[in-house]
Amino acid sequence: MADMRRGDGDGPAPGDHAPARLLYVPVRPVRCCYVTCFFRTPGGRRTAVAFTTPAQLRATLGQDQPWIRLSAAALRSLAAPLGCTALTVDPRSSVPPGGIPPRDASGHR
Repeated sequence: MADMRRGDGDGPAPGDHAPARLLYVPVRPVRCCYVTCFFRTPGGRRTAVAFTTPAQLRATLGQDQPWIRLSAAALRSLAAPLGCTALTVDPRSSVPPGGIPPRDASGHR
């Protein structure tokens, strides 16, 4: 059934906004709340990180990584006052704090 506010249902009416796509954003618990996690790019630049699916987040950061859902605009708004202006979506790999790459199943780095 067509949305009657939009007339013929062929698209958004002027002034309507498309809903923001929500991303999966890694967080960490601090006291009684969660805070967003920030990472560094290979070049050392601070970046906020988000994923398009929870499976991609778990594959990169592990099964136990907590997350919240935010739009890219909301994540940028949270990060900007902290001096973090970059946003990386679906990074392919991660390095744990300290810069030591994780070991594979055979124990090699």
